[in-house]
Amino acid sequence: MMRADRFLTAWFLLLAGIVPGTALAQADSPSQASTFTFFQENDIYAGTDRGYTNGIRFSWVSADLTHYRHNPHIPQWSYPLIDALPFVNEPGFQRNVSLSFGQNIYTPEDILEEELIEGDRPYAGLSYLGIGFISRNHSRMDTLEFDAGIVGPHSYAEKCQKAFHKWTNSDYPQGWDNQIKDEPFLNIYYERKLKLLRTTNPAGIGYDLIPHVGCAVGNAYTAASAGAQVRWGFNLPNDFGTSFIRPGSDTNAPYDEQDPRFYPEPRQFGIHAFMAVDGSAVLRNIVLDGNLVRESYHVDKEPFVARLLLGLGIITHRFKITYAYVLITREFKTQDDAQAYGTITVSYTF
Repeated sequence: MMRADRFLTAWFLLLAGIVPGTALAQADSPSQASTFTFFQENDIYAGTDRGYTNGIRFSWVSADLTHYRHNPHIPQWSYPLIDALPFVNEPGFQRNVSLSFGQNIYTPEDILEEELIEGDRPYAGLSYLGIGFISRNHSRMDTLEFDAGIVGPHSYAEKCQKAFHKWTNSDYPQGWDNQIKDEPFLNIYYERKLKLLRTTNPAGIGYDLIPHVGCAVGNAYTAASAGAQVRWGFNLPNDFGTSFIRPGSDTNAPYDEQDPRFYPEPRQFGIHAFMAVDGSAVLRNIVLDGNLVRESYHVDKEPFVARLLLGLGIITHRFKITYAYVLITREFKTQDDAQAYGTITVSYTF
């Protein structure tokens, strides 16, 4: 495995070279296109203000880098470095890089209480930057993602939530003095998705099944997960589904011309429903277990967490827009009940 300094060098190389070069004009084919996605999640869509209360993520997926040696925006001195990146030289696959940043916010149920609430989850916020290495063909997608960030006051989750609640004239959160303390984190994630049973008929109606398995290792989150998503509708996008915010969620980039985003005008339209289930066996979760190297308040987490996601997606021109309702089982022993929240994604391929 490459050393961390090489990954950081690759990250800055991609930012300085690939991003400007691929963002100059709208691409004529999926292999030449980049995809930008905005994710927003909030429990206000379920009528609550507790638990996992807000998440936001911005991500960018590069064009296919298989022929990076022919890209004038990438200097020759970088070729050995890129050659060593994960998945780059796997035959028969497209290679992409993703860059992302985001923030998640967590609070107890009673945000008006100033004192520590024993038995409820701690206040916590985390902010992060991520780089992912993606390999995919028509039926398989592998993602290796590295996230670096911070949990605690310098995630600025407290400032963001207070500013938003003040702006919307909502209940002002009072207990942030009890939040998890500052701690930098580094996490590594790997996930494999398979696309099975994909079918369409001449009228454009089709369905597919996308199972996945993955794992995470790091001081913020250590777990193993598995699940699947089924989609049904008119002019299904030829990507790897819709995901809630998490590493490996950059699934919205179209793979080839069999995607309505690259159909001739005026056929660039599609609509589909989707349902997904996901389960995680959790060894560590910093927003529940508290700080690793400092003493902080924590709760006893549940070792297994499951999620159910129900949603609707629309394709129009180069946009993919989805909304989903997510139900997540109890995450810690003293949690009263399951939690629900909504997730919105807006992606644009250019």
